[in-house]
Amino acid sequence: MSREKLSKDAIATALAELDGWSLAADGASIKRKFVFKNFSEAFAFMTRVALAAEKMDHHPDWSNVYKTVGVTLNTHDAGGVTALDIELAKKMNRYFG
Repeated sequence: MSREKLSKDAIATALAELDGWSLAADGASIKRKFVFKNFSEAFAFMTRVALAAEKMDHHPDWSNVYKTVGVTLNTHDAGGVTALDIELAKKMNRYFG
């Protein structure tokens, strides 16, 4: 997976296919909030994503408050959104259901 920064057009195209994701205010990352039925479901989701992220060697910036998981994705060494971020966002959406 490429760590090359995507163009604004490429990001916009990818976001059109990523339910729930949007461009963050900084323009250099994408974000989404996932809301679950309870803390256990949120934590299980985070565990599953953590295992996938580790395999990808690409880790989210995220937070968890009770049943809500807030996620921001970008590739720090590229200075913006890359194909890795899009792939991890797709995985998160699949895990969310």
